[in-house]
Amino acid sequence: MKALIFDVFGTLVDWRGSIALQAERDLSPLGLQTDWHAFADAWRNEYQPAMERVRSGQRAFCKLDVLHRDNLDTVLSRLGWTSVDEATRTKLTLAWHTLDAWPEVNHALTRLRKKFLLAPCSNGHIALMVNLARHNDWHWDAITGAEIARDYKPQAVVYQASAEALGCSWQETTMVAAHSSDLAAAKQSGLGTAFIGRPDEYGPGRGESKATTPVDFEAQDLNHLADLLEC
Repeated sequence: MKALIFDVFGTLVDWRGSIALQAERDLSPLGLQTDWHAFADAWRNEYQPAMERVRSGQRAFCKLDVLHRDNLDTVLSRLGWTSVDEATRTKLTLAWHTLDAWPEVNHALTRLRKKFLLAPCSNGHIALMVNLARHNDWHWDAITGAEIARDYKPQAVVYQASAEALGCSWQETTMVAAHSSDLAAAKQSGLGTAFIGRPDEYGPGRGESKATTPVDFEAQDLNHLADLLEC
């Protein structure tokens, strides 16, 4: 194993808590009130259907900011909040660039980087990954994922192109994620796999605490993975 590539949304960052907080900050001054975590869930629920239109060829590849903005408009319209202005919509879309990391992530990445090449393998585009790294003080060796592959996970090309961009074979590269479906696709694409438990990703007890697909490593969190890999 030479490289670790990471899912980001949910595995490294608490997207749900971060989006709920920012949505409340941006929308409540407009006199709008709701369950903000439910708002974050509703926005996230549009994520896979939007990407599936790209994966299926119904829509040309575009950066995730475009899909996030379209999905935000859908959620606001569903709530009847059509009066939200353009500046607020743009600002809220960019909230995905400043999501906060889970508590142990920074220390664990520092440990892992001593032994392995590290890069995100996210459906987020390069600029989004750069901004998340700067926001959370991460040091990547490269940024890989959807934009270099011009497609979205779980298409095999996303995992394989990420490994190749690091100068590694698929077998030398391990995908790290908190989602069993992501890891199943990575394994089918020829990569190693490491599961990270995030039992509270979708709310208390609503995330995955154990892998539901065969994986090479299974860890309670990222520090535990560093222990398993002797970093």
